[in-house]
Amino acid sequence: MNEGAEGLADTADFATRSNALALGVDPVEADDRVRPWVRRTPVMKLAKGSFGLEHDIVAKLECLQHAGSFKARGSFNSALAAKIPQAGLIAASGGNHGQAVAYVARALGLAVEIFLPSASSPVKVQRIRQLGAKVTVVGDLYDDARLACNERSAETGALNIHPYDAPLTVAGQGTVGLELMAQVDRFDTVLVAVGGGGLIAGMAAALPDSTRIIGVEPDGSHCLHSAIEVGGPVDVEIESVAADSLGAKRLGSLPWAIVGSRVESVVVPDREIIEARQMIWDDARLAVEAGGATALAALASGAYRPSSDERVVVVLCGSNTDPHDLIDRV
Repeated sequence: MNEGAEGLADTADFATRSNALALGVDPVEADDRVRPWVRRTPVMKLAKGSFGLEHDIVAKLECLQHAGSFKARGSFNSALAAKIPQAGLIAASGGNHGQAVAYVARALGLAVEIFLPSASSPVKVQRIRQLGAKVTVVGDLYDDARLACNERSAETGALNIHPYDAPLTVAGQGTVGLELMAQVDRFDTVLVAVGGGGLIAGMAAALPDSTRIIGVEPDGSHCLHSAIEVGGPVDVEIESVAADSLGAKRLGSLPWAIVGSRVESVVVPDREIIEARQMIWDDARLAVEAGGATALAALASGAYRPSSDERVVVVLCGSNTDPHDLIDRV
C-alpha cells in the first residue's frame, strides 16, 4: 500500500499532503533538513500475544528518539530553518517539547529558556535543567506556561518554537511517517497518541490517504475527539495521568486544518493507559511514559479492534518517565 517518500505529493492518494503543503507543512523537506540530527528510530514487529494483544502489530519506537520523544524532530526542523536571534530559543511545554528544544539548543550551541506548568513531571523538569536550559515554572497547566512564554518571547526576541501549532513543527513530526514507509512494506492503520495535534497532523501529511490514522486520547484529555464531535477545535477540561504530555486544552488550528475529517478518534481511560505502560515494560523492557503508552492502550483495552487481516502500526511516542513505579510481574 505504502510507497517511498519521493514524488508523492501530486498523486491522488496524497490529497492531504497537497493540502498540508499549501499550509506550509512539507515533511519531505523537513526530512532532508533534520536527517543528520535525529535518530532513525527502529520498528519492532510483534507477533500475536505480544503486549497481550490478539493481532500482529508493528511498534514504531519513537520513545528512543533524542530527548525521549518525537518532539526532537519538529524542534530541530524549526531551529534549522530559522535565523536564530541572539536571545536563542524559547518554548512552553508540558515537558517533552521542552526537553526537545533544550536538546536542540545544546546541540546547536544556543541559549534557551523553557516555561513549564506545575503539572509537569519532576523527572522532565530535572532533565530540562540538566540539558542547560533556564527553566521557569508558572501556573497549573500548559496554557498558563504558554501565555508566560509568549510574553517573554516578545520581550527578548527569542525564537519561540511552538510544540504543535506551527508549520515547521508539524512538518518535522511528519518525518516519523516517512520513516515508517521506508521501514515497513505494507500497513493499513497507524495508531497515534494525541496532545495538541502536531504528531497526528504530521503523520496525516506524510502518509497516503488510504492509510487509516487513529488518534488515541485519554478520556480526561481529548481535544481531538471533541473537535471531531463539534466540527472544530474547542476547549476541554484536562485531568489525566498523561496530562503532562497529552494535556493540550485545545487542538491546534493548523493540525485541525490538516486532519479535519481525515483521521478518526478513540478515547481510553487512565487505568488502561497505566496497564498498557506496564505491559510494555513486562513484554519489551521499555520504560515509556503514560502518553507513550496511550496508543497501545486503544488496542489492549479493545477501544480499537482491528480486523483479522489488518496490518497495524502503533507509535510509542515518549519515554520521559520515572520507571520506579513499574513492577516486575510474573
